[in-house]
Amino acid sequence: MAYLSAMKIFQDLSQEELKELERSISMVSCPAGRVFYVPGETGEVLFLLKKGRVQLYRLSPDGRKLTVKILEPMTFFGEMGILGQGMHDTFAEAMDDCLICVMSRRDVQHLLLSKPTVAMRICEEMAARLMERERQLEEVVFKGVLPRLAGLLLRLAGETDQVSGYSHQELGEMLGVYRETVTHALDQLKAMGLVEIHRKRIKLLHRDKLADIAKQ
Repeated sequence: MAYLSAMKIFQDLSQEELKELERSISMVSCPAGRVFYVPGETGEVLFLLKKGRVQLYRLSPDGRKLTVKILEPMTFFGEMGILGQGMHDTFAEAMDDCLICVMSRRDVQHLLLSKPTVAMRICEEMAARLMERERQLEEVVFKGVLPRLAGLLLRLAGETDQVSGYSHQELGEMLGVYRETVTHALDQLKAMGLVEIHRKRIKLLHRDKLADIAKQ
């Protein structure tokens, strides 16, 4: 039950309410590469991510991935399939081996009607994701690859000085560019003395200078 209380959307629930919620949830293990849903598919469940990472993405006409969001543990996905339009608008794929908790449409609807604070938290997260998409679109239109990559590295690193667990291909999918383009841009940042590049790990050497590039 501790994992439920760690999820922001359930943080206002009491211990008794969390116990009741847990009884309506089933947990499954999913291997990396598992596709949970595709665009246009009707949603019947809400997914709660307990362990692993999940990539939400769209496909271009030529089959390239454009990452909408990388989900970390203790969040949810699949809400568009059971709320609003009733259909999913992205692909959702496990990047790692994942532990997923599943709630049925009926149980979710009952929860939202009986616990308005949960509905509010879900709306807050949906609004934040919409703002993130708008930022992505703005950057694609107005910024070059190097500033976008610098900004992405800073966001992925958070308060740390390194980005771990992402291949050049995955970074490219997050920026909507080819892997080779990311590799070239990383080499530029390395030549400027701003990053060190290792296998699936990038060390940020000068956050302030990367921030300046991200603003260009």
